[in-house]
Amino acid sequence: MPIPIESRRGRAALMAAHCVGMVDLVALPIWVGTLIAHYRLDPQKAGMLATLFLAGMVVASVLVAPRLQRLSGRAVAALGFGAAAAGFLAASTAADFSTLAILHLAAGLANGAALSVTHGTIARSARPHRLFAIASISLGVFGVAFLAVTPQVIGKIGGTGLFLAFAAVMAAAAAISLLAFPSPDTAGRIALPTAPASPLPASVWLGIAGIACMTIVQAMTFSFLERVGSDRGFERQAINAMLIALGLVSLLPPALAALLEKRWNARTVLLLGPVLQAILCALIMTATTFPAYAVAASVFPGVMIFVHTFAFGLIAKLDPSGRALAGTPAMIMTGSAIGPLFGGSLVKAFGYGSLGIAAAILATIAVFCFSRLPASTPPGVSQGALA
Repeated sequence: MPIPIESRRGRAALMAAHCVGMVDLVALPIWVGTLIAHYRLDPQKAGMLATLFLAGMVVASVLVAPRLQRLSGRAVAALGFGAAAAGFLAASTAADFSTLAILHLAAGLANGAALSVTHGTIARSARPHRLFAIASISLGVFGVAFLAVTPQVIGKIGGTGLFLAFAAVMAAAAAISLLAFPSPDTAGRIALPTAPASPLPASVWLGIAGIACMTIVQAMTFSFLERVGSDRGFERQAINAMLIALGLVSLLPPALAALLEKRWNARTVLLLGPVLQAILCALIMTATTFPAYAVAASVFPGVMIFVHTFAFGLIAKLDPSGRALAGTPAMIMTGSAIGPLFGGSLVKAFGYGSLGIAAAILATIAVFCFSRLPASTPPGVSQGALA
């Protein structure tokens, strides 16, 4: 019997799938840092491994999104997370770069497929903005726990602890998806089963491009957030405390986004977000005192979470079929996949300050893209279906 999206069981499964599928947004600082510190990789190679995982997610999302309405979300999510767990479990026993590269790519493909059906299902719920905001709050809670526990595990058993942590959370997500992943056929949106397969509006593609630019900044900054602190000579305990604080602070933006859904104009939020994100990136990469570094770093992820929630809701209105948002992993991970390798290359060649310059350029492109989005819901979209 299909499980409704709006049921507690269905929403809980979507929350779990969202948290684990978006684990890179939480784990990038310790992921890249662990590869450098424990596997002795240079910044470029460490960034490349993260990039391969994220590139796999992009490819999977591109393949899954157009076929969303013909796939079983439960089967794809359970199998995808299960295969990703197996990939990271194998990575915990590997040491050479080539093997780690293959396993990162394979795990990314599997995780991306699972996350695509998760976001496609959220997009076809009765209130996608609110449900995505709730999912983002869940990601914040998950992030606090992950960042509190995983560094301790790595400190005790070494770099393999990171991959074991990934395998554990993905195995849990596979089990939850198998038992409770909901069916979009029970959603309250109008004409869901017969959503048109017409080409996506140009404005949707521009919105996707703008989010991709922001995710490049997010990933290249977040990947080296822990490293820049260490290289500045800040204490390890202070940096770990900052990472936990970062997770706690990240709980606030999605809650605010849910409360402000009908009070703030989504397009205005999207225009301001990239500018603030670039300023914070520059502060993180150039700060010479720990308080300045810690404050900017703690706030930084929240900007992306807040802006993306509004972008998710607006694109859901522009494309009621859910196809565009089933491609959310491609939208986010295209930027995220470029970010670690791009950032690592810049840091290796020009130092940390170059990331601030790159962020400013990308913010300019993102603002241009978002400026082409409509300021309100198109007339052809039923407000009743979106309320």
